[in-house]
Amino acid sequence: MTPIRPDWPAPVNVRALMTTRAGGVSAAPWASLNLGDHVGDAPAHVAANRARLRELLPAEPAWLKQVHSARVVEAGSGDIEADASFSRTPGQICAVLTADCLPVLFCDRAGSVVAAAHAGWRGLANGVLETTVAAMAVRPDDILAWMGAAIGPQAFEVGDDVRNAFLTRHPDTAAAFVAQGAPGKWLADIYALARIRLAHAGVRAVSGGGRCTFGESGTFFSYRRDGATGRMAAVIWRE
Repeated sequence: MTPIRPDWPAPVNVRALMTTRAGGVSAAPWASLNLGDHVGDAPAHVAANRARLRELLPAEPAWLKQVHSARVVEAGSGDIEADASFSRTPGQICAVLTADCLPVLFCDRAGSVVAAAHAGWRGLANGVLETTVAAMAVRPDDILAWMGAAIGPQAFEVGDDVRNAFLTRHPDTAAAFVAQGAPGKWLADIYALARIRLAHAGVRAVSGGGRCTFGESGTFFSYRRDGATGRMAAVIWRE
């Protein structure tokens, strides 16, 4: 497996990566490095894939039961029904699983706290990024964020309900939606939406974005493209 390493100005004691779909043992439609244990793949294959990821890490990630919420928990606390986690403990790994939704990794400039958030449109609209920033309990302008691979702005078609969920909170998010031919249909830029929401939270040092899970079928899983499919992981920890 050859994971993606974030290109961002994180301090030297912060480590992070995002997996791709390559390098695992799962068969189609989960081929091959599926890390999700809730998508119908054989449990033995998921375990083998997670063991391969574990070889790159200092410990087992603190996996979450993701529910498209804005809830944030402390990694390793035993509370797992959430869509983001944070940690100040060296070696404790924050992790999220995605296959079109946006993974966002966080740290502060001092390397004292890290976090990972799963931002589907519901969680993003309901404030999962802002809640994660608040849970880190440091000055927002000291926080660095990195956006992993998600569905790109040319592939993410949504309806008025999704657009309105953002505009009712922040009218400036209108810039992240492009009207389509059919009434009530829009192309949404999830990267732009995340940047706007992070800016409102005081976080402006944002890196990453620009990859498309839907379009890069050889590299990424995509739920919208394939339906039955695997999950990538984005992980971060302090040394």
